[in-house]
Amino acid sequence: MTDARPEPPSPRELAELPADGGDRWNRLVFESSPYLLQHAANPVNWRPWGEQAFAAARAEDKPVFLSIGYATCHWCHVMERESFEDAEVAEALNRSFVCVKVDKEERPDIDDIYMTACQALTGHGGWPLTVLLDHDKRPFFTGTYFPKHGRHGRPGMMELIPRVAQAWATRRPELLESAGKIVEHIQKMSGASPGQDLDEKTLDRAFEQLANRYDEVHGGFGERPKFPTPHNFLFLLRHWRRTGDEQALEMSRHSLRSMRLGGLFDHIGFGFHRYSTDAHWLLPHFEKMLYDQALLAMAFVEAHLASGDVGLAEAASEIFSYTLRDLKAPEGGFYCAEDADSEGVEGKFYVWTPRQAREILGEEEGSLFCRVFQVVEEGNFREEATGHTTGDSIPHLVRPLAETAAELGMDANDLRARADNWRQKLFEARERRVRPLKDDKVLTDWNGLMIAALAKGGRALAKREYVEAAGAAADFILSELRDEHGRLLKRWRNGKAGLAAHLDDYAFTIWGLVELYQADFNPRWLAEALALAEWTLDHFHDAQSGAFFLTADEGEQLIMRSLNIYDGATPSGNSAMALNLARLARLTGQTRLEEAARAVIRAFAGQIESHPSASSLLMCALDFLTGPTIEIVIAGERGTPDTEAMIATVNRSFLPNAVSILRQDAHQADLAKLAPYTANQSALGGRATAYFCRNFTCDAPIRSPESLRKAIDGAVKRA
Repeated sequence: MTDARPEPPSPRELAELPADGGDRWNRLVFESSPYLLQHAANPVNWRPWGEQAFAAARAEDKPVFLSIGYATCHWCHVMERESFEDAEVAEALNRSFVCVKVDKEERPDIDDIYMTACQALTGHGGWPLTVLLDHDKRPFFTGTYFPKHGRHGRPGMMELIPRVAQAWATRRPELLESAGKIVEHIQKMSGASPGQDLDEKTLDRAFEQLANRYDEVHGGFGERPKFPTPHNFLFLLRHWRRTGDEQALEMSRHSLRSMRLGGLFDHIGFGFHRYSTDAHWLLPHFEKMLYDQALLAMAFVEAHLASGDVGLAEAASEIFSYTLRDLKAPEGGFYCAEDADSEGVEGKFYVWTPRQAREILGEEEGSLFCRVFQVVEEGNFREEATGHTTGDSIPHLVRPLAETAAELGMDANDLRARADNWRQKLFEARERRVRPLKDDKVLTDWNGLMIAALAKGGRALAKREYVEAAGAAADFILSELRDEHGRLLKRWRNGKAGLAAHLDDYAFTIWGLVELYQADFNPRWLAEALALAEWTLDHFHDAQSGAFFLTADEGEQLIMRSLNIYDGATPSGNSAMALNLARLARLTGQTRLEEAARAVIRAFAGQIESHPSASSLLMCALDFLTGPTIEIVIAGERGTPDTEAMIATVNRSFLPNAVSILRQDAHQADLAKLAPYTANQSALGGRATAYFCRNFTCDAPIRSPESLRKAIDGAVKRA
């Protein structure tokens, strides 16, 4: 069972093990990835990805069995229990293949290539990802989850393995020819598709596509399964700001509120689960990912600023509470995720029965909790596999607490206070349960997203502690996840950093630093963002197309270098870089950075034009570049009432296409190097002064928060 794995060896014991792991372990025991370590005691003779594995395949004349997954993946656990822990399956795999395990979160470059191949060959993808490779790393067969024996038309491992072994022995030229054609095909799939400059018509088309897929009843897009996809709401809010179309704002607000009411949200411990298996946000896959918390927090914060809905601000604060409590490493960074499973059962940690609630809360309060949060005797959801109810319930709300209070004839404040008390008592009781696994590696890209979210949340919600947490995480990334040459590294765990960083690591870290600068106005963050942007341009940029490769020019040579624009669970690194470069251009006055941003959009214009909603963060970048943009320089000293009032006026406004700078005497020399145009923008008459500019053309200096508010309102209306 997944929850009964042997304890990994101590450092001393590890040093004494033979290179193959010995009788008890395989070679994964020497790795840092929690996902790889989960499989270190499998009877499968796993190897980590690397030239040694492919050298062994050539020496033994075997194909490579590549399995890709991640530590909190439910179906990865299922396949491990059914196949990789099974002695008969392991013996067959070891006899016929050299077996390689990859953590997709550590090596998204490998995952991207072979997931592209899987989707091209089968029409779908997912994890666990199963790929069979020749000695040159070329795929000739792909699939996802395989049980030990076939069922429901799906072949099992015991059928697949001998079939492939026979084909390798008797029809190898055919397999190798197929592998070559697959590589040629996916190389064509992954690349730039240049076109003309995109404009407002593209933005309008992206909105129309999202509106056509919008679920007016439950919010979100499509039917089931339903993913949060927060970057869609970031775009919709910009569309509302640009056009005044109230439908875009309501789509965002309704969707986010519905997610917060449903079982997708953890009503006891806070934070969001991965996605909903149904259309109405009740039954999730229960893993909690750092990137979901970051992107959803940004969407809730921006939707609050746009709408004034206090409930959306509260939801953002709850996400931050969960993240800072359960995912923050003592060193300052943030861990990856928490598993869906505990004690071998998905969701067991999170579900309740009425009896459990009454035992903890008492008969009267427990019964009221069950009524409010839909906890019922028969259970409130059905298992996917059997279609039967389980007797367990996922706490959720069918309407906001204030509406529930009115329905029950209660005072809304009283019900809210009682709900807070219930939550705290149930949380304390739940902490005594067997917790799901925590994937305690720190990934640079996901931390960049959380830095951005905390900085954005700290500004909008006036929460200094969020900005401080963002700064601590940025310090950690810039000090612990860099090599001696200043290049970012991918992963940190147990005091050790390693692996080459990819485009998303640079793009999302820059994103975080740009947000952090505008939250605390320390020029260091702006300087670091610029330096990382220059490095990205030097080593990831494709001069021919204007786009960015997923891997650096000095990285491992795989069968292709991917150029991607479509968003997945996280936005595309190319989209993030386009937005980063556009914002940095406005912050610093370096127009060449803006041209680089426009080049990214042109590089993919041919793909984007027909389906722009598939790249919603790129639409945010296009919206920024379409303008009008606003540059706000506040000259004054941090901590003085007049300066803080000016800053608060900006922070309380929804200005997605604005950048803001603080010119302080203490930092003026550093700031002037980064943004020379600020040199003469000083505080007039000893009072905080705002310089309000549109597209580098500035109005007369502004001397009061009230006047700054009028300028902001006027600019928004004209936009």
